[in-house]
Order: sequence, then structure tokens, then C-alpha cells
Amino acid sequence: MNKTPKLRFNEFNGDWKPKKLGELLEFKNGINASKEQYGFGIKFINVLDVLNNDYITYDNIIGKVDIDEETLEKNSVEYGDVLFQRSSETREEVGTANVYLDKEKKATFGGFIIRGKKNGEYNPVFINKLLKTSKARKEITSRTGGSTRYNVGQEILKEVELLFPSDDEQKKIGKFLYLVDIKVQKQNEKIQIMQNYKKGIMQKIFKQKIKFKDENGREYPNWQEKRLREVLKERKTYSTKGLEYPHVTLSKDGIYDKGERYERDFLVKTENKSYKVTLLGDICYNPANLKFGVICINNYGDAIFSPIYVTFEVNKNFDNNYIGYFLMRRDFIDRVRRYEEGTVYERMSVKPEDFLKYKTKFPCLCEQEKIAKLFIKIDEKIEKENDKLVLLNTLRKGLLQQMFI
Repeated sequence: MNKTPKLRFNEFNGDWKPKKLGELLEFKNGINASKEQYGFGIKFINVLDVLNNDYITYDNIIGKVDIDEETLEKNSVEYGDVLFQRSSETREEVGTANVYLDKEKKATFGGFIIRGKKNGEYNPVFINKLLKTSKARKEITSRTGGSTRYNVGQEILKEVELLFPSDDEQKKIGKFLYLVDIKVQKQNEKIQIMQNYKKGIMQKIFKQKIKFKDENGREYPNWQEKRLREVLKERKTYSTKGLEYPHVTLSKDGIYDKGERYERDFLVKTENKSYKVTLLGDICYNPANLKFGVICINNYGDAIFSPIYVTFEVNKNFDNNYIGYFLMRRDFIDRVRRYEEGTVYERMSVKPEDFLKYKTKFPCLCEQEKIAKLFIKIDEKIEKENDKLVLLNTLRKGLLQQMFI
């Protein structure tokens, strides 16, 4: 068994040494309070805090619980303590770990969490990364039990054995990877700021609080009220030829080919089934999934998809991109959902004839095009920052694979 990593700082050599988690951590299950105690009091670490953060600090904990000082003392979470997810519906998530890195404030933890209280020497950032490696995850998940739910207990965690370098090497690895995490965090924040800016600009434009002028500095005509049936026309073309169009599916992130998304053949080979045709520039939505924002402009190209989806062609006096941006807004989706029909036995959905009833004001075509160009430019900038984020995450993943055993 190899006991040295592929990538290492020059000043360190020699094998990493095996240690059991029970030598470094004292384990305890979390508290189970009554429902009246939740919502106020001290911060309370639960599963989402473990799963959704690179590290846990007092400020990024979601929940609170009202407990007395004695209970807090027995169930405190302090700097360097490790939190493990105790139970999960999937084997891949059970035993997922995170570390508490707040030196100023104590927190507590819930019943679906096992706390590892620091009682040995280790660098908290290093152990957090170590416990996220594929080898560590396999060591934990291979020991879990359960059928409908997978569980991990204190005794199992005590026996998990991993390889550790010297304290100095742990510290250097931890410091380096923490700086990488900060870069990723700042990039995420930058993207969020840009997305919030876009959202704010869109709200102001669609409420006509920001007005555009033409190339000669003249104001465009007043916006005209229209129903969507004057803007969109449902496309009811079907195809059974199979090989004529690629087969796609629809999600809140856009249109994807079935081959890429589901590892199926890119081209449909079924001759008998009818598929709905959608063309480049169409507006598409899932009537039963509008609450999840499943609506988009077809930037993919001519294709076929399930007849459960609806596709509209945009009338020639309207700009496809402008209409797409208008319809994908959360406030539009929330408004048009008032037409939803269904029961607990049948999924709530918005029929196309009801969708087309929606009435609002639209600018002239020239102003639509100008507005759409602005949104496209903002999206292009966001996309570039997203590409940088992908590269940073790829770098981080590569480092995690090569700097650990």
C-alpha cells in the first residue's frame, strides 16, 4: 500500500502514519429537542449545514434551538470538532463530514449528527479535506448498515483508519487548501453579485423604471398591453420519423439531448411513437413543473421531445430573446401559476390555453431587441465567471486527489 501522496511540498518526506479516528475524536450523538424549542436560541448544526458548506462557522448555521447552559456544555461544538451525518437515504451521503472552524462562538448539534470532539492532535482543515477523499468515504460507507436508510454509528467511526502526515505537513496542506477554498468562495460570491444585479435590472426594466432611447436619443413608444396569445402560438407539429430530429428533454436549466443527459442514443429510433417538434427560438415549458421554473427559450436547435411538454413559436413582431427573458422570471411564473389545475392525485399544471390568457405590457420590437441585447451581454459575463469557477473547482478536485493518499 502506497503511504506517500503523488503531490507533496518539497520539505516533507517519509510515509504517512495510520491512525484511527477514535484516537483523535470522542464521539457523541446530538440532541433531540421538542418542536417548541426550535427557531430561537443558540445555533444548531444539522444535516444541511454539514452538506452545504466547505466549513461550518457560527454565522452560516441555519437553525437555532433553545437549550439551557448545562445541555449546551454537554453538547457544545467548538473549533476543530468534526460533525458527521448519521443517517441518509443514500449510501453515498451517510457519514459525510465537516469541521467547525469558529474560534469565537460555540454551537450545538442535532440528533441526525454525530459530533467528534477534538481530543487528539490534528489540523482541522486537513482532517476536513481528508474525510472528503474517496478513500475516506469508502472506509466509512463500506461499514454502514441499513436497507431503506443507511446509518453510521459511533463505534464504526472510531474504527475508521486513515493515513496522516506529521503535524507540520498537515498544517501546510490545510493552509494551502484553505486559500484555494477562499478563492472558490469569492468566485461564487462574485457570480451571486452579478446574478443579483441582473435580477434587479430586469425588475426595473420590466416595471418600466428604466427606460431606453433609440439611436437618435428619442424615447420609444409607450408599451402596449397584450395577451400572450397575441405573442405566442402553440406549435403542434409531431414527428414519428425518429432519425429526422435529435431527441431532447426539458429542465429548469434548458434543453438537453437525451443521449447526453440519460446516456441514451442521441437520435430517436422509435418509429411508432409521436414526439412533439420544437424549433430554434421557440419558448418551451413543462405544464406540470412550472413551480420549479421549467421554462426556457430553445437555444438548442430543431429537435423533438415528449408530448407532455408545450412549445410556442414567437410571432414575428416580437423578439425571441426578450420574450424568453420575460417569461423565465420568477415573478411571471408565480403569476401564471394561478391558472394551475389538478388534484392531489393528478399533478397541478398550467394548460397552454390558460398560459396564453396572461395579459401584460410589451415594448415595441426595437426596444425589445435593445433590452434583450443588454441581458445577453450580462449573461455572457456571468458565463465567463462560471467558467472560471469550473476551472477552480477542477483544480481543487485535482489537488484533493493528489495531495492525499
